[in-house]
Amino acid sequence: MEAKGKKIFVVEDEKDILELIRMKLESAGFVTKGFKTALPMLNLLKIEHPDLIILDLMLPDMDGMEVCQKLKSDKATQKIPVLMLTARTDLEDKIQGLEYGADDYVTKPFETRELIARIKAIFRRSDWESNKNVLSVTKDFIIDFNRYEVWVKGKRLDLTLTEFKILQLLTKRPGWVYNRSQILDYLWGNDKIVIERTIDVHIRNLREKLGDYAYLIKNIRGVGYQFSDEGKNDLKKD
Repeated sequence: MEAKGKKIFVVEDEKDILELIRMKLESAGFVTKGFKTALPMLNLLKIEHPDLIILDLMLPDMDGMEVCQKLKSDKATQKIPVLMLTARTDLEDKIQGLEYGADDYVTKPFETRELIARIKAIFRRSDWESNKNVLSVTKDFIIDFNRYEVWVKGKRLDLTLTEFKILQLLTKRPGWVYNRSQILDYLWGNDKIVIERTIDVHIRNLREKLGDYAYLIKNIRGVGYQFSDEGKNDLKKD
């Protein structure tokens, strides 16, 4: 889908930055709504959903990590992509943001061109059209590529789009080892401006959600990841 008409909520307490982001996004064809605090945005979500949320981590009323966690734990909002804005340069803070469910992050100060590139990359992932089929890995582990759903023992897993796409890629060729760069290419293409360790975070979250079937995603040390049902007891930890 084209950027035109896509609705973006921007939560940023610094007025100048908020207005700059909104101006640049609207020039790029997006529709925006701005918020200087988190609570008004959360209240509006009860009646109106955007296509993406840009969320600053340093807000006066709530911590951005807490807001992201709240969004991703609510079935009504968990599928809305979240792009975090952070002045924190520490790698662990960025990793924590991804673990809380953020789809991407941009570090302040940033170029608006980079921000827009990241947003467009997220939308391309969201608009990805999956194969129209259902893969039964086992009778208790089913992947529905048409509905973007994964079922384990009769329970639908709450996977992020990125986690689903990683699973979709790995299951295309069971036993094939994909390195981190190949996975990044698949997820973000030429717009990838992320570190390869990002993949490790998403893989770890995916494994946790797969529970008893986590062993199917294997870390081949020094190479990458594969989907294989061989060597259940040899699962290597990151």
